[in-house]
Amino acid sequence: MTKIYVGNLPFSATESEVRELFAQHGTVESVSLITDRDTGRPRGFGFVEMARADASRAIQNLNGKDLGGRPLRVNEAQERTGGGGGRGGGGAPKRW
Repeated sequence: MTKIYVGNLPFSATESEVRELFAQHGTVESVSLITDRDTGRPRGFGFVEMARADASRAIQNLNGKDLGGRPLRVNEAQERTGGGGGRGGGGAPKRW
């Protein structure tokens, strides 16, 4: 299974719309659009999970494709490492 990052989504995009777009290139296992935890508003990006071969095909065909007037950024998702944008929290407590 490969996790695909989908960026520059229009804020009006729905999970079903993204699923339909990616399903043209293979079987979609899951779609998750990210929302702001405080406001609940879409953040303009999300993740799609597909089998590796389907994911490669989708990335190749959908990167730069226009959706709602915006060119999509589609690539294999990278694991998050460290940092995290300054919101704090997460991980094990510090031991002094």
